[in-house]
Amino acid sequence: MQRPYLNKRIATVAAHDIVMAALSFELAIWIRYYTYGAPQSFGFLWDGTLLFAAVAAVVFWAMGLYRGIWHYASLSDLIAIIKAVSLALLVFLPVLFVATRLENFPRSAIFIQWPILVFLLAGPRLLYRYYKDGNLAALRQSPADARVPVLLAGAGDRAEMFIREMTRSPRAAYRVVGIVDDKPQRIGRDIRGVRVLGDLSSIDEVVGRLAKSGRAPQRLIIASNRYDGATVGRVLEAADRLGLKLSRMPRLTDFAGDAGAARLDPRPIDVEDLLGRPQQVLDRDAMRRLIGGRRVLITGAGGTIGSELARQIAAFTPARLALLENSEHALYRIDLELGERAPDLDRSPILGDVRDPRRLSVVFERERPDLVFHAAAFKHVPMVEANPNEGVLTNVLGTANVAEACRDAGVAAMVMISTDKAVNPSSVMGATKRVAEMVCQGLSLGGGGTRYVTVRFGNVLGSTGSVVPLFQRQLAAGGPITVTDPDVSRYFMTTREAVELVLQASAMAPDGDEAGKIHVLDMGQPVRIRDLAQQMVRLAGLKAGKDIDIVFTGLRPGEKLTEELFHAGEAPAPTGAPGILLAAPRVIDYDLLRPQIDELAAAAAARRTDETLALIGHLVPEYQGASPPSARAGAARR
Repeated sequence: MQRPYLNKRIATVAAHDIVMAALSFELAIWIRYYTYGAPQSFGFLWDGTLLFAAVAAVVFWAMGLYRGIWHYASLSDLIAIIKAVSLALLVFLPVLFVATRLENFPRSAIFIQWPILVFLLAGPRLLYRYYKDGNLAALRQSPADARVPVLLAGAGDRAEMFIREMTRSPRAAYRVVGIVDDKPQRIGRDIRGVRVLGDLSSIDEVVGRLAKSGRAPQRLIIASNRYDGATVGRVLEAADRLGLKLSRMPRLTDFAGDAGAARLDPRPIDVEDLLGRPQQVLDRDAMRRLIGGRRVLITGAGGTIGSELARQIAAFTPARLALLENSEHALYRIDLELGERAPDLDRSPILGDVRDPRRLSVVFERERPDLVFHAAAFKHVPMVEANPNEGVLTNVLGTANVAEACRDAGVAAMVMISTDKAVNPSSVMGATKRVAEMVCQGLSLGGGGTRYVTVRFGNVLGSTGSVVPLFQRQLAAGGPITVTDPDVSRYFMTTREAVELVLQASAMAPDGDEAGKIHVLDMGQPVRIRDLAQQMVRLAGLKAGKDIDIVFTGLRPGEKLTEELFHAGEAPAPTGAPGILLAAPRVIDYDLLRPQIDELAAAAAARRTDETLALIGHLVPEYQGASPPSARAGAARR
């Protein structure tokens, strides 16, 4: 852990305070002699100036005056300054008497120096706080009551706001006894009188020291939104070792208004915190220009991605939003939600199936969309593995129908949602999504007025059929938690982040080199499902292997140990947007591809499963069906 005496910022503050101490002594002497009518030059009592600077340095250090972070200067810092200045003067006077017998030193200069030094020390701190925040309204602070002691992880704006609210609100339930932070320059410094005691790797040591001093924390609260999932996971492990409950701070918007303290109760850590990454910088103005005032159609609007697309697109005030969905219940839910969120939005809930080109023709003719987001798909790997023909009809034929409808209607842009399972697919679902990519690639190279944007990413956290809701149900039932293989790993992204990046990719200015390429979202590092299960057990306050078992069931048909975002020949290229890469897989001319899609769709419609699978393998040579014959036979090969 970095000690305060090695901190350059503390040294800078100490130098400032010592210089101010010396200046205050000189000013006090000058003012006092000037009022005598016998003004003296600066440096008249230079030995007293040096002596007071030395005494002040020792007293200020002992009282921790250097450790305050100026950005968070508050009333508690002002009180600390008053105490330190008073003590320094009380110590200095007898020391000066012993050294010089107070020769030429006017005793009343002490009373002049006190307010001068308080001003010189407090003024720059408060001015810096005003410069950073634009006001001094946050300086008020009342002493903390005896409340639940907590340790904060993160020394920033959120920590300062939490400490301030906890000290000024009589309803606050928590008392911050210390802070840990990942920035070495903040270790040893104070925020509103609360010390930054160490870094994130020293939580055990910090809690031990606090316990010895009688201030053992009962809860660990993450007060920073900068930590990625791996960091949150390490903090969770530390809290688990120490028997502390781990929570996170609410969003900054919850601090607004006088009633903010009532909403400051820390919230439980969830899986999104464990897997999330620092927020990408998004070009929301470009998204608004893309969507604002335009007519938008979303297929699969009731699904996990489709419904989040609808929410975020509605916020950019489109001229009209059409929601196409095959499930009546899913369509009802998203339409009802949008009616509550954006009652003034002109929207149209449409029951329909992307497999039906005649229904699509009617919808496109009536809605006249400018933008189409194609999220309709069958995505559950084992389900599509058991029903390969249905997967082909929706994922391949449905995509071709939508893409051609966009071309024929002169839609400005179509955005197709793909998956990492389309890379070297081992499942029917992945192979059908690869063919869907090929459809959009081929049409994008065929000219015309429609821009085709394909966006590929991995698992969406918490989506229907994904592993997280399954683990949650298994936890609620008392276990066991089932994991297919100890080494299986997946890429994860939150629904909101995935859709934001989809919109970002859609809003990027068209590049002449973009045609036929695929936008791939940066998914970070893959997560081992076993680790995810263990973390969810910890979040539930349980211990894996003791309170609940984790059992391994073996890979299911079509599943791989690890997923990939790029084919071996797809060298990823950066784009102008962070978090989005561009891949260039092989492309087939759409005029050559379409007859093969017709043949594939005909086999699927006739439920000739063996022929369907053979045609998929012809279109996607890298497809290696992972399902054993017995599994396919057991699924009735529909």
